[in-house]
Amino acid sequence: MIPSHALPGGLRLDAHKERSTKQPIRAASPSERHVIPLDQHAGAPARPLVKAGERVRMYQPIAQPAPGISAWLHAPVSGEVIAIEPRPAPHRLGAPTLSLVIANDGRDEPFENAAAVVSFEQISPTEACEHIARGGIVGLGGAAFPTANKLESSLCEDGPRLLLNGAECEPYISCDEMLMRERAEDIVFGARALLHALCAPSCTIAIEAGVPEAHEALRRALDKAADSRIRIKIVPAIYPAGGERQLIASVFGVEVPYDGLPADIGIVCQNVGTAAAVARWIRDRQPLISRIVTVTGDGVSAPANLETRIGTPFASLIGDCGGYTERMSRLIMGGSMMGASLPHDDMPVVKATNCIVAASALDLQPRGPEMPCIRCGACSYVCPAFLLPQQLHWYLHPYDGTQLDRHGLLDCIECGCCDYVCPSQIPLAERFREGKPLLVRELDAKRSADTARAHFYARNERLARLEAEHRAKLAAMRRPKQQ
Repeated sequence: MIPSHALPGGLRLDAHKERSTKQPIRAASPSERHVIPLDQHAGAPARPLVKAGERVRMYQPIAQPAPGISAWLHAPVSGEVIAIEPRPAPHRLGAPTLSLVIANDGRDEPFENAAAVVSFEQISPTEACEHIARGGIVGLGGAAFPTANKLESSLCEDGPRLLLNGAECEPYISCDEMLMRERAEDIVFGARALLHALCAPSCTIAIEAGVPEAHEALRRALDKAADSRIRIKIVPAIYPAGGERQLIASVFGVEVPYDGLPADIGIVCQNVGTAAAVARWIRDRQPLISRIVTVTGDGVSAPANLETRIGTPFASLIGDCGGYTERMSRLIMGGSMMGASLPHDDMPVVKATNCIVAASALDLQPRGPEMPCIRCGACSYVCPAFLLPQQLHWYLHPYDGTQLDRHGLLDCIECGCCDYVCPSQIPLAERFREGKPLLVRELDAKRSADTARAHFYARNERLARLEAEHRAKLAAMRRPKQQ
């Protein structure tokens, strides 16, 4: 086993995953209605292909990608489209987002014209990327970036290295661990398909130490596939080792440029859940209409991992897990460190929903009254992005965009490590999250001003040049002709 490269900062946290991993993955109960937000992926919202009152079948495309970065959406059930209207969604807490609402008829009648099963080895890499796009596949690690767009933008002359992220470092989330335990062959099949689409020479599946069942299941699947291009790499169970840039540094010992992407250094990172979704689409003709969701926390009676169709209400999943306990105090989508607090459970599962934490006071570190920064440096010691959080906090109050840009505010991954160790109880990650849009607007305005200034100077130079040329022509015309 090849040792991992040391990473800066990070925390060793209690995983709190044992309660949700005691039982196998099971299917969530059917829901009467499914709410499908059109913007549940990164990029532009999808465009509806159906109208209210129209009947749809399971797997049927119901929205097509907009130009640029976008993704297909498919019906998770058969039934009637009863509305296309703004609805609350967990990924857009500021305002309702335009959504398709499907009334489930309970028949799961499949779409007759579903794409034929494809042997990925018999099509070109370009065709493989196009086919993956038609399945509505997006990154299932949380960012929900359309997979085909990422593959197409990552192609390089020698073929990039593929990294599958199974390092589920966030506390409470165990959907990837259970996927690796129970569906390792799907992950390996998807890895082989992604290798083909990328013309990549190798694939590394990174998993955390401390998940022996997942490691053993993947090893058996690799032995069965007999594909020497794929290997397993164990990384330390340190939060946030599963962050894309941190994982690349741990596995390959190289750093992604601060202003670049993994593709710039010949690496493509995908989640293991994404690879499994690619397998189900290519091999089984199932587009991305469901995903595994961890439902856990001290505020729910029977934590579990549920195979959940997109659009299922959170309340339905809580019911599948025995309902809330008396200690329930806060609902979170995601883990306890980077998750988002939700105002209620009448929201749908989207492609980015990997975990729902029904938290009690026992799950959350209580935050005391905020006190002045004592410049202890603990936040910089644990920062995995090589930042100085205390300095960023200093330049946020009062706001100093020049210094915030110089000190790398936009490089903050909002992991919350600085919050966790701050003895003054300063909500640093929250402040940085609020400050980023201000800095982005300031930098955009500066770039716009620089562009306008450059255009102004270029115009003046062009006019001066034309004026000089015109004067030269007039002077030549007035010059007496030689006899």
